[in-house]
Amino acid sequence: MEEQEQRKVIFSAIQPSGVPTLGNYLGALRNWVALAYEHDAYYAIANLHAITVRQDAATLRRHTLELAAMIIACGIDPEQSTLFVQSDVAEHSQLAWALNCSAYMGELSRMTQFKDKSARHAENINVGLYTYPVLQAADILLYGAHYVPVGEDQRQHVELTRDIAIRFNNAYGEVFVLPELAIPRVGARIMNLQDPTRKMSKSDDNPNAYILLTDDKDTVVRKIRRAVTDSEGIIAHDPAGRAGVSNLLSIYGACTGKTPQAAADDFIGQNYGALKQGVADAVTQTLAPIQAEYDRLMKDKAYLLETLQNGAQKASRVGSRILRKVYRKLGLEMK
Repeated sequence: MEEQEQRKVIFSAIQPSGVPTLGNYLGALRNWVALAYEHDAYYAIANLHAITVRQDAATLRRHTLELAAMIIACGIDPEQSTLFVQSDVAEHSQLAWALNCSAYMGELSRMTQFKDKSARHAENINVGLYTYPVLQAADILLYGAHYVPVGEDQRQHVELTRDIAIRFNNAYGEVFVLPELAIPRVGARIMNLQDPTRKMSKSDDNPNAYILLTDDKDTVVRKIRRAVTDSEGIIAHDPAGRAGVSNLLSIYGACTGKTPQAAADDFIGQNYGALKQGVADAVTQTLAPIQAEYDRLMKDKAYLLETLQNGAQKASRVGSRILRKVYRKLGLEMK
């Protein structure tokens, strides 16, 4: 029991925007699995964040269930980690409102993600998009998270979360743990197959730019064969000068447990065709057990719904403790 109480808490979330990519798995989801053995882990499917962009209701529900199945298939044990849907835990929205009153207009207007999404969705620059970082702060602070395992691109959001928590603590007394950004130790930064200067993302217009976790073997082979390399003909890891080849080596290394430099040693004296075949083989071998488990889980909707309900109930029990403290500090708790 004492050891359980000393475990640090981590929180992370992923939006239900469709099937995750190989980059999502190698860069984040696989790291979730590793961290869950060392921490009390809370993992959310962030459907409230998703509606800052207009969604079709049936599609969002389907994507939410599919993502739950994929997270479990990737190795997350719902008996060990708390996996839940964000909207099933009302405390997220309740805490977000309280934190809105401790967040400043100026700091929210400077958030990079708001600027980027506003540019991409100029017809729907809504208030939710503007206050998105406050809900994200509530997500993290609700569980007393010590660490947030996300990429460097999320540093600004974690820093804002800390600023809001410090401001609240200074005004009302110590309530919130100050979270720290935890850059994944295991994660790999996987880039776009057609433009290796950008991260792999399924939002790319070219489907050959990314690999989905549900892509079959033939699709994976075809996409890897079409991946951008260069005219040098030498297999070496040099992200600055040889981005395409280096990305393929990073993928191969991440799938085989090797560093990109060690991965390059496996292809000494070989051509790009051999490299691409080796990468395709490594990826399909990595995805095969995940896809098999995903297919099995998608046939058991009752299990998935029960698992998410159990996770939400546990998350609510934990989150309500922090929320009650906040309400008492603000004078909102009348008991």
